[in-house]
Amino acid sequence: MKTVLKYLLPFKYKMSAGLTIKVIGTVVELFLPYILSHILKNVVVDKSVSKILFWGLIMIICAIVACLCNIWANRMAAKVSRDFSENVRRDLFDKTLRLSAAKTDKFTIPSLESRITTDTYHVHNFVGMIQRMGVRAPILIIGGVAITLIMDSYLALAMIIALPFIFVSVYLISKKGTPLYAKVQSSIDKMIRIVREDIQGIRVIKALSKNEYEHKRYDKSNKALVKDETKAGTVMNSVNPIMTLLMNVCIVAVIALSANRVANHQSDPETVIAFMQYFTQISMSMMFVSRMFVMFTKCSASAGRIAEVLNCENDIKVESKENYPNINTNAHISFKNVCFGYTPKYKNLKNINFELKKGGRLGIIGATGSGKSTVIKLLLRFYDVNEGGIYINGEDIRTLTPETLYKKFGTAMQYDFIYNDTILENIRFGRDISEKDVFKAAEIAQAADFINSFPDGFEHLLSQNGTNVSGGQKQRILISRALAAKPEILILDDSSSALDYKTDANLRQALAENLANTTVVTVAQRVSSVKDSDLILVLENGEIIGAGDHDYLLSNCAEYKEISDSQMGGAFVE
Repeated sequence: MKTVLKYLLPFKYKMSAGLTIKVIGTVVELFLPYILSHILKNVVVDKSVSKILFWGLIMIICAIVACLCNIWANRMAAKVSRDFSENVRRDLFDKTLRLSAAKTDKFTIPSLESRITTDTYHVHNFVGMIQRMGVRAPILIIGGVAITLIMDSYLALAMIIALPFIFVSVYLISKKGTPLYAKVQSSIDKMIRIVREDIQGIRVIKALSKNEYEHKRYDKSNKALVKDETKAGTVMNSVNPIMTLLMNVCIVAVIALSANRVANHQSDPETVIAFMQYFTQISMSMMFVSRMFVMFTKCSASAGRIAEVLNCENDIKVESKENYPNINTNAHISFKNVCFGYTPKYKNLKNINFELKKGGRLGIIGATGSGKSTVIKLLLRFYDVNEGGIYINGEDIRTLTPETLYKKFGTAMQYDFIYNDTILENIRFGRDISEKDVFKAAEIAQAADFINSFPDGFEHLLSQNGTNVSGGQKQRILISRALAAKPEILILDDSSSALDYKTDANLRQALAENLANTTVVTVAQRVSSVKDSDLILVLENGEIIGAGDHDYLLSNCAEYKEISDSQMGGAFVE
């Protein structure tokens, strides 16, 4: 809850003003039953219509003041909770974008989505409720008890004796609720993950007629969520029945005692009427207190999950050159004895060594799972190496700021995303890039022809994830995006897999003609996509089993020759 308090601190003056107005309205409302008792006891007996009208007008004014104050305070509370939750969501989203790949893997995307949505919603509701009822309910309870003690302490004690039992019950039940609601949020994460997977793979599901299978998988997670929600709801919803039982017992006791006291002339009906009104106020306030405790348990669980992300330390830090000094090299990109594993028990890359001069062409080829994309992730510093070092112009990438490092790259990956906007904006991607540079990038990427074939050209609207263009067209748009900012290093990670051989050949030729000073790193399954590279790495189980140009590897690397022969029968057709 420290995180909630930190975000509420900027609103302390607005909250103070709202709570002050709420106090005024509640105190005025608290005097209504007392005024009614005074009218019945002291005014009616005089049979003065003017006095009755006067005190009646006082009650109406008090009721209006209480109503207006409550409305005003509630509107202020709504604004504070709205702005508070907006700030939390903004910072949580910003932190999510800045998490390292390792931290994102740890939290998982579905969990981060539910923290930004469901968890912030729970915290938002509690902040609003605590401002509306956090002051009103205690004042009505404490004020009502104080006034009833003054009016008839004997009857008041019959009611007060139940309050400790109510508070203890609420506290013990709420203490159990926090871990239960944390488990509910975990189940929501799992269900979101399945929904997310199914939405992304809906075409495959339909093509393979696996609707029923996916429905069963979703139904299983849904039932698990229902089970957790039922358990949490059963525990927390027991607060209201317990409180109602105790309050009803008190009401029965008060009515029995008041009847006896009125009969023995120890009290009067007017006092009993006012007393019962105060008792109703106290009962309603206690019900609101129980609701606040239920919401507090949800808020506490959600606030903990939000704080876990917000307080997460960045494990990708800018290191000092004293710890990671520059090396003396003429190479643009250097990998020195690089070892890496996503988990401590298994190394995905082992002793990767190579150098690439500026403007050079590097090709990386190998079977699925051989570590090709992992090399790219390390070069982009999505993860830090476990051993060795990666250098750009002799500088260890761990000593470069993210802004400096990422500005060097233009990257197109096989599963990059397209968002719902025009082709122009998808290529520009929010960067300060002129239309001229966008058009040139599309021309190099072999995308200009099909884009211009649309009636609205570059203003053609793409659907989410680019479902209204073909796979090859989508990849060419993504390559255009990578080229548009004229990067120092261009990375094509299996980004031409959907292109036909002719288009792929034209793309490679255009890159060679227009990007002579740009270092190009190409990851591919096709030999034809990397064969013109200055250096080709053949990976297998995270190790380099062959390194050299195309002709050298054909003669000295059996695995590379086997891939070449299987794909092209030993010949290349341009």
